[in-house]
Amino acid sequence: MAKSRGKEIERRGNLLRQARWAGLSAGDQVIINLEKERRAHYVFVAHVENMATGESWVEVRGGRKGEQKDRSFRPDVIFPATARRGSKIVGPSFAEAPQLPLR
Repeated sequence: MAKSRGKEIERRGNLLRQARWAGLSAGDQVIINLEKERRAHYVFVAHVENMATGESWVEVRGGRKGEQKDRSFRPDVIFPATARRGSKIVGPSFAEAPQLPLR
């Protein structure tokens, strides 16, 4: 297992796990744009990519009130916490429009 920059990037076999992705850092609040997940509250944990297959997913922690489940979702359903307008999700996902800091 190779690590660099502390625990921000971790490699285990073919899996590359990053604690920062598309402007998100571990602990940032996100919204999951799936029917059963919209009312739940989640925080970003890591972005994971399988280097052998090219597949990627986002690990989050949270759930409905009182739950702290670890879950994984496709990057295209991960939205900023500010994207919620009532019961609707507006704007692009992090996969479509990363929210990187200006330099």
